[in-house]
Amino acid sequence: MGKKLYFGSNLKMYKGISDTVDYLNKLVSNTKDISRDEIELFIIPSYTTLQSATEKVDREFVRIGAQNMCWEEQGQFTGEISPLMLKELGIDLVMIGHSERRHVFGESDIEENKKVKSALEHGMTALLCIGETAEQKEYGISAEVLRSQLKIGFHDVDPKYADKIWVAYEPVWSIGVNGTPASPEYAAEMHEVIHMALREIFGEAGDKIPALYGGSVNPGNADALIVQPGIDGLFTGRAAWDADKFDALIRSAMESAKKCADKA
Repeated sequence: MGKKLYFGSNLKMYKGISDTVDYLNKLVSNTKDISRDEIELFIIPSYTTLQSATEKVDREFVRIGAQNMCWEEQGQFTGEISPLMLKELGIDLVMIGHSERRHVFGESDIEENKKVKSALEHGMTALLCIGETAEQKEYGISAEVLRSQLKIGFHDVDPKYADKIWVAYEPVWSIGVNGTPASPEYAAEMHEVIHMALREIFGEAGDKIPALYGGSVNPGNADALIVQPGIDGLFTGRAAWDADKFDALIRSAMESAKKCADKA
C-alpha cells in the first residue's frame, strides 16, 4: 500500500445521541479489520453527541471531531464552545471554516485563522475547509480564492504544527443536496494549487499536510477521485451516513488506490 488515505464525514445537524453512537460503533465494527496504518478514519458529529461518542466508541479505530470552536478559552461568548471544553471531552480534531460556517454564518478568513491557531495551541488537529463559490469559479478565480483562504487561514502558524494540520477542499457549488461533484480532473487541478500553497506557507513541512476532497463524494466517483495524485483522502457527506455504505465506499476506494499505486 502507498500513502495513508483519509476518510471522514461531517454529520452536520443530523443524528441525535443514540443514532450517532450506533452509527459510530457500526462503522468501527465494519472497518476494524483495515489497518489504521493504511487509513485515518474520522467522524465529526454534533456537539450534543460528543460526550457519548467519546465515551462509548472505541477511539483506537475512529477519531471524533468537533464541527466548530471558539478561539478563546473562556469569556462572554454566549452559545460558543471553547477549546478547553473540547479538550475536557477528549476531542482531538476540530473542523474550521466549513462552507456553511463561512456562507450561512458569515465567518471570515481572519476568524478561521484565530480558530486554527487556538486549536493547534491546545494540541488538537485543525481541519481547515476551503472552497470557491460557483460565481468565483465562473470568473476563473478559483485558484486565487483557495490560495487566499489558505494564506490567511494559516497566517503566522508555526511550521512545527504541520503534522497537526489537515485541509479539506470543498467547492461550495458541489456541497449539499443540490451539489454537483467536481470532475476528478478539476479536483486534481485544485489540489495541486493547494499543495503548492501549503509548501509556500510552511516550506518542506507543508508536504506533510494531507489535502482531502469533499463535495458530493459518492460510490460513483470516489474511486476516480482517490487515485488523483494530490488527493490524500475523501471527506464524504451523505454517502457516508450509513455505516455499511461508507464501509463499502472506503474499501472500493482503497482497492482503486492500491491498483493505481501498483501500476506506478
